[in-house]
Amino acid sequence: MAGVKAAASRYPIVIAAVAFLVLLVVGGIRSASGVLVVPLEHAMGWSVASISVAVAINVALYGAVGPFAAAFMEQLGVRRMILIALLLMAISTLASTFVMTPAQLALTWGVGVGLGIGVISMVFAAIISTRWFAKSRGVVYGALTGAAAAGQLIFVPLLAWTAQTYGWRSVGFVCAGIAVLVAIPVALLMRDRPEAIGIARFGEDASTLVAKASLRHGTNPLRNTFAVLGRASRSRDFWLVAGTFFICGATTNGYIGTHFMAMCGDVGITQVHAAGLVALIGVFSMIGSTGAGWLSDRFASRYLLFTFDGLRGLSLFLLPLAISGPNQTYILPAFIVFYGLDWLATGAPNVRALTEALGKEDTPIAFGWIGVAHQIGAGTSALVAGIIRTSTGSYASTFDVFGTLCIIAALASLAIGTRHRTGRASTVILSGA
Repeated sequence: MAGVKAAASRYPIVIAAVAFLVLLVVGGIRSASGVLVVPLEHAMGWSVASISVAVAINVALYGAVGPFAAAFMEQLGVRRMILIALLLMAISTLASTFVMTPAQLALTWGVGVGLGIGVISMVFAAIISTRWFAKSRGVVYGALTGAAAAGQLIFVPLLAWTAQTYGWRSVGFVCAGIAVLVAIPVALLMRDRPEAIGIARFGEDASTLVAKASLRHGTNPLRNTFAVLGRASRSRDFWLVAGTFFICGATTNGYIGTHFMAMCGDVGITQVHAAGLVALIGVFSMIGSTGAGWLSDRFASRYLLFTFDGLRGLSLFLLPLAISGPNQTYILPAFIVFYGLDWLATGAPNVRALTEALGKEDTPIAFGWIGVAHQIGAGTSALVAGIIRTSTGSYASTFDVFGTLCIIAALASLAIGTRHRTGRASTVILSGA
């Protein structure tokens, strides 16, 4: 009997492992957009700007549906929503193999895939880490966000090789297949809450189980989504986190995630070599996100965000020298290391900042709302950078712009949480959280 209880108490680790697998696959599918830009340009004769429309829709929806996805997970359950999202991704990526126009690409890879990854990517890690773990929550969140980097590491070189060997349409078949495969462990092992199977969160005394159960069944998901936004909007920290996360999205998923391989192509770096560089960024992203999770359990979010955003800005200032300067051999590895470590590092400190400002019950949906800001930034920068590349024939004017945005985010981050120390005015709404 004791052995059964011990095994049950470790079930949150099983949940985290399944979540890691899901996020790894979703990270791989999401990164495929960067692989497709150059092959589509060459094979179909489409401009980078027209292709970037689909990518912009994809990354914007990836964030826009986050808060609603979190609310529907409250109502319909995590497992059901993840299975629906994986099915949508499988259908959309498969349909993308038959597109003949940029509009069709926008419908399949933009709308369909964007909705699917949006259900999972921005809020899933926050829900799993806050709902299943009372101890080491930051480390778990960091590891789960690192899964996206692991997906990038594994799938970008594979998808780049697939596109080069079998054509860009083959990428859709691969993505559809892995989406179907990962649905199997989700269906078999994923559960909605620890209370639903009679266990406490990892690291929590089982005697608190009844008191901690707080299901919101019967609550209208749409009403709940906007109710959380209403409460969150009264917190200054929410807006500071949202603003800096907007810049985070603009300088990661939208700018580098979409255009880095095209930048490399402009200076004669092959697609396979560029995909290897993206994979290396993924390696350091895994290290950075997990380390950031560990640090966020120990240090104030504002100092971590100042450091991470500042280092990202400095690395973007180095980027033109890294990919085409005379000292490329030395500067490119430095860019890969510093940028990679910062790619996903801001997530865990932001989750902690929101938890301190809003409480753990509202944090998943609130994080979905700041994910909206993140992906609006990503979608905007993906489109703007594509337009600049098409109109000028170069990315040269973009490097300093995005580097400066990171420095602005770093400075703004220093204000996060300061009101808690001077009267805690922004946390009045949290009493009882």
